[in-house]
Amino acid sequence: MNSDEFLAQIAEEVQVCKKCDLHFSRKHGVSGEGLTSAEIMFIGEGPGFHENQQGRPFVGAAGRFLDELLELVDMQRQQVFIGNVVKCRPPGNRDPRPEELAACDVFLERQIQAINPKVIVTLGRFSMERFIPHAKISEVHGKAMRIKGRLVVPMYHPAAALHQPSLRSSVEGDFNQLPDLIASAESAPELETNTPEEKPDPKQLSMF
Repeated sequence: MNSDEFLAQIAEEVQVCKKCDLHFSRKHGVSGEGLTSAEIMFIGEGPGFHENQQGRPFVGAAGRFLDELLELVDMQRQQVFIGNVVKCRPPGNRDPRPEELAACDVFLERQIQAINPKVIVTLGRFSMERFIPHAKISEVHGKAMRIKGRLVVPMYHPAAALHQPSLRSSVEGDFNQLPDLIASAESAPELETNTPEEKPDPKQLSMF
């Protein structure tokens, strides 16, 4: 089974998944989309209203801003893969709960293995927490580090800049330096992380 077929299978499983209560409010599961052999994978928080309606990630206001950010570095979403840590919309766009994050993590891990990206860009705290537990996004955003051989670059969620305009320059600045961070990937520090058995349960966090 090639990566396209494997990711298609994951997407089918997401549509009928009942591992957590998010399936009760699901119109469409949002597995993710993009180049299945992408070198860069963006991972956000979860679907919002428009994503739940269309079954695609980042199609609302935050998605339009993400497209603008990609254009800053001469990229298009067709060149990357975009997904989320949870695949179904939390009701009212509330924060995803620990059990929901845990239920969806198997899908995300399989996607990462299938795509095998060189770079993972986390968008927001929930995504960052998966790779860099206990970090503060205000301190680590825009700083690249190697985790299990992959370059991970934490960034603010695009929605953060829409809700807090003072963050816009930080978000744009982080994206502008993404090509340089990728080019210097080998010199990025290796971060020691917990093993899966030691990894603490996900905590309630704000995307900001």
